[in-house]
Amino acid sequence: MSERVVLAYSGGLDTTVAVAWLVETQGLEVVAVAADVGQGGDPDALRERALAAGAIDAVVVDARDEYAERYLKPSLQANARYQGKYPLVSGLSRPLICDHLVRAARRFDAAYVAHGCTGKGNDQVRFEVSLGALAPDLRVLAPVRDWGMNREETAAYGLARGLPVRASAAAPLYSIDENLWGRAVECGALEDPMVEAPEDVWERTVDPVKAPTDPDYVEIAFENGVPVSIDGEVLAFAEIVRRLDQRAGSFGVGRMDMIEDRVVGIKSREVYEVPAATVLIMAHIDLEELTLERDLLRAKRDLEVRYGELVYEGLWFSPLREALDAFNASTQRYVNGRVKVKLEPGSARVVGRQAAGSLYDVSLATYDKGDAFEHTAAEGFVKLWGLRLKTWARAHPPE
Repeated sequence: MSERVVLAYSGGLDTTVAVAWLVETQGLEVVAVAADVGQGGDPDALRERALAAGAIDAVVVDARDEYAERYLKPSLQANARYQGKYPLVSGLSRPLICDHLVRAARRFDAAYVAHGCTGKGNDQVRFEVSLGALAPDLRVLAPVRDWGMNREETAAYGLARGLPVRASAAAPLYSIDENLWGRAVECGALEDPMVEAPEDVWERTVDPVKAPTDPDYVEIAFENGVPVSIDGEVLAFAEIVRRLDQRAGSFGVGRMDMIEDRVVGIKSREVYEVPAATVLIMAHIDLEELTLERDLLRAKRDLEVRYGELVYEGLWFSPLREALDAFNASTQRYVNGRVKVKLEPGSARVVGRQAAGSLYDVSLATYDKGDAFEHTAAEGFVKLWGLRLKTWARAHPPE
């Protein structure tokens, strides 16, 4: 019997061709494993595509709730973004997919696991580092990286063998990754960073000029830093993400076009659609500003940058990420309340917030009647606060 390989299968061009390539050139039996993390599509059609390409078996795992609970929740509590912008659509799904690849490898007695990543992308790092952390005994194959074909040649390879590929060899192709948290697009016309992204790139968001002119107010309630309801309706976290994706997307909120520093050292132009992630992170940050003490908030903001880098760089299974989750969980005990977000064409902004544990005290903040702030104490405070600079200035007079 031939040795087996479990392939992370998306149903796209690269992984469909990878099935045939692994059989034809490596003599392996291929088990295709796909994880449904909210990208949509027909699971049966996905299985049929993999089998038609030459896989001996195809498994589609419904991992939507697992993805929301185990990956999106802690990421939201961390306000995880890369370069202060990108909410880590792809980086968050890869460790989950790797977990299921390892489970399938054990089930099918496979000696290999494989992914469909290129040699210049981030995902090769995420897959191989995660797989090494979960199952160091398994050998990892990277057919797309090894075969040396560009996307047009890959399409031609598939067409020549009658594979169920979706594009002609000459077609300008986008590379798309999608899940519950958002949608990532690259390649094709997007490779020129000066060219505006064509409208056909966008699927989850409308053109803001075509959005409704009347604003939409959405009120999000949080418990322990996790959204639990929209406009008073209690919903599962995954459903909250889905509904917000539609509402914010209908106003063109969540379009992102950025130059990104990849792990491998190159800059790339990336386009993202993240309507729900944009609104939820914005609302969560605002509620933290109302409920967390200043030094705690400052420290958390610094650590959020590192958290986003860990996810982006494929280090989800690192002890640092686990430690940061524990820190974040301790802070989120206080992040309970409601945030009101106003959706308008192309924008979302927080216009109201309320929390039982709010640190905002109107009697201290007001300048009107009822002001309880001790103004006379401020003079001494200011003198002591500026004493270090006055002392420095005496020793080193300004020139």
